[in-house]
Amino acid sequence: MANIIERKFYLRQFKAISNAISTYEDFNLLVNHLVEGVCRTFNVKGASIMIFDEVEKQLFRVSSYGISDEYHNKGPVFADHKYRSLTTGKVEIVADMKTDQRIQYPEAAEKEGIVSMMAIPIKYRKNVIGEIRIYHHEPLVLHKEDIESLCVLANQLGLAIENNGLKNFVDQIRMVIEGLPPRMLKG
Repeated sequence: MANIIERKFYLRQFKAISNAISTYEDFNLLVNHLVEGVCRTFNVKGASIMIFDEVEKQLFRVSSYGISDEYHNKGPVFADHKYRSLTTGKVEIVADMKTDQRIQYPEAAEKEGIVSMMAIPIKYRKNVIGEIRIYHHEPLVLHKEDIESLCVLANQLGLAIENNGLKNFVDQIRMVIEGLPPRMLKG
């Protein structure tokens, strides 16, 4: 008899998270609540939100839940051709962290008790700007509709990330302008 994958992410949760993404004032609080919510909803070991730095070609963690600092401090996470979710914009599943060639630190994953990982691309327009990574201590299997819902939320998160970056940029310009002597502000 085949195992039936139970759906865990319904419209109520989707609406709550979607509303949070569009209304949170504090970006750090938003991403912290998102990763915790993913872990609690899917009963997984942990989750992280990683942002892609195009200059350094690395993924940087902006938030995580359920994963130790030791694991996160294992070394830089370089994003090369092996990370297909960054290049194709599609969900990537790593079934065995110990043997998969895409994994840079298999020993650290084993020590942390991570067996599998799902990487959901965070997109802004057509660009992949990061990933939501879901980690589990056994093979990770989610319902197809749950994965599709997570992809939609990741796209909304991409908008929030870009908006937060633009807000920070405008705030920096405002501080520079406010620091100018009054004589320089005259037309």
